[in-house]
Amino acid sequence: MRIRRNVKRNNILLKAYHTSGVIEAGCDEAGRGCLAGPVFAAAVILPKDFSNDLLNDSKQLTERQRYQLRTVIEREAVAWAVAECSAAEIDKQNILRCSILAMQRAVEKLSVRPEHLIIDGNRWYPYPIPADTVVKGDATYMSIAAASILAKTYRDDRMKALAKEYPAYGWDKNMGYPSKAHREAIRLYGPTPHHRMTFRLLPETQLMLEF
Repeated sequence: MRIRRNVKRNNILLKAYHTSGVIEAGCDEAGRGCLAGPVFAAAVILPKDFSNDLLNDSKQLTERQRYQLRTVIEREAVAWAVAECSAAEIDKQNILRCSILAMQRAVEKLSVRPEHLIIDGNRWYPYPIPADTVVKGDATYMSIAAASILAKTYRDDRMKALAKEYPAYGWDKNMGYPSKAHREAIRLYGPTPHHRMTFRLLPETQLMLEF
């Protein structure tokens, strides 16, 4: 098994691939810093000749652009898959492990088995497929950017659905991130089953939990 690490250089255009001559999948996660909800991840294999002027790191796009691109990615990708780890799993294993596990689950769901993986970030665990980690990979490689868009939009869909069950927390707007309104709702109503109890939901003096 081979894991190499790479640091992003200043690139004007997203690169089509990292390693030539192999089936390569880009992987990214969404929701790592949230107080509530699962962490989502996606894996995407794009055609070698794929091109889209709008494609970029999901954080640099508007919500409308992300959903437009999701349709394009799902239609034109050689293969794509989305997976997740629940808040309960995050509390049991920690967010780093679950972010990587969710990406590995997405890879396992791909209809085409990749021969090489490129991972956004600088951490990865041993895996049967050779992998490279790339800091700011979602702003460097098209397949990672595509994965970031799928992970983000599918997680947003989940949080919007959960917001209907728990409207007080504003998840349809904050997506589970630690906004002021979200933390105020936790203070007033307490945590839900979807909150990550190992995260600092509130300063210790403000949150009373029963064990």
